[in-house]
Amino acid sequence: MRTAEGVTTRPTSGRVREALFSSLGPLDEERVLDLFAGSGALGIEALSRGAEEALFVETDRHALSALRANLEMLSLEPPIAEVRAGEAIRALQDLAKAGELYDLVFLDPPYDSVEMLADQLARTIGPILSAGARVVCESSRRAPLELPLPTTFERRYGTTVITIHQT
Repeated sequence: MRTAEGVTTRPTSGRVREALFSSLGPLDEERVLDLFAGSGALGIEALSRGAEEALFVETDRHALSALRANLEMLSLEPPIAEVRAGEAIRALQDLAKAGELYDLVFLDPPYDSVEMLADQLARTIGPILSAGARVVCESSRRAPLELPLPTTFERRYGTTVITIHQT
């Protein structure tokens, strides 16, 4: 799988990804939203584990290039896998206006942007969550991404913390 060159993206390690998906269990027919998608590793893994479709949102052009190449390499295309270039908050607003609902949302913002984005994410994510939806946050142990949703799982892996919220 390709990853973006440079320092603006940070791929989820294989160890963390495996532990996360073991915690999530079956993903049969779930609609997935991968915000701050980077190379798309989390959304692609969800698709490989039975998710029905995934929407990938990313702003970085290098990450978008890697993401599109990864989807092409795996023959994943709309409507199963769709890519939107743009800001995460704007994407959430647009999805809410369109009445889109997701069962599983991955939030993996740049660690240095978590403080700035946390309030906006907390205000905009609710309308796109289906009943019983899960929101997976990956953030730095030093500055965890906190959302006003019930937490069902939290683990630390080195400097990374994974938190799963459920509606």
